[in-house]
Amino acid sequence: MPGPTPPADVLHEDADLLVVGKPAGIAVAPGRGESAASSLRGVLEASRGESLWVVHRLDRGTSGVLVFARNAEAHRTLSLAFEAHRPVKTYLAWTRGLPETSAGSVDVALHPARRGKMRPAQPGEPGALASHTDWVLVDARLTRAGSVGRLEVRPRTGRQHQVRVHLRALGAPLLVDPLYGRCEALARGDLGDDSPAVLRPTLHAARLMLEHPRDARPMVFEAPPPADLDALDAWLAECPAAAIG
Repeated sequence: MPGPTPPADVLHEDADLLVVGKPAGIAVAPGRGESAASSLRGVLEASRGESLWVVHRLDRGTSGVLVFARNAEAHRTLSLAFEAHRPVKTYLAWTRGLPETSAGSVDVALHPARRGKMRPAQPGEPGALASHTDWVLVDARLTRAGSVGRLEVRPRTGRQHQVRVHLRALGAPLLVDPLYGRCEALARGDLGDDSPAVLRPTLHAARLMLEHPRDARPMVFEAPPPADLDALDAWLAECPAAAIG
C-alpha cells in the first residue's frame, strides 16, 4: 500500500543526499510528544520506504531548502560540516520596518530562554553562544502598516532562531513572527488594499551551498519562495519605494 504523498518538492537526490523544498507548517523531526509520522522526515520515510538522517533543521514555520542524508556515512560527514558552519545558507526575509543601513552584520551572542526561545545574551553571560549574521536590504516598500523590507540574510553560525532574533535586534523583525515580532499573521488587506494573507513567519531558506559528502564537489541548491510569500512579494512590488538609510 503506498504511503502518503510527501508535502515537499524534491530538488535533488543521489545515493547520499535527498534535498527538498520544505513547506511551512511542518516540523523537520518530531518534537516532544509528537509522533514520528507528523514530521517531514517521517512523512518522507513513509512515502519513500527508506530511512533518512537529519543533518540540519528549519523552524516549523520556515520554508525552503532542506538536506537529509540517505546513509550513516553521509550523515556523519554532513553533520560535521554543519557543526563547523561550512555550508553557506541564504535566506529571504520580509521585515516590519527597515534596518538603519542597506547592509551590515549582526554579532549578538544568543542565550536559551524560556519555552524554547532564544534571546540576546548579556555581556559575559555564562552559556552565551557566539552568533553572526550578514544581511543586505534588497528592497523596501511603503504600506499602510509602515515600511516593509526584503532582506537577503546569511547566517554564519547556525543557532536556533538566530535569523529571527538578530532581525529583531536590528529593529526590523520579521513582518510575521509570533515569537519575536509584533504580528502572528496578516489577514487579507492588513497592509493595504487587496494585500494577501500570510499565516506564518515571513522567512524562506532560498539557497544552500555545500560540499558533497562523498567527493567534496561543491553543490548549490535553490528553492523559489512558495505561493504565499511570492504573492506577498508581487503585491509589495506595486507599492511605493521606501527610503533606505
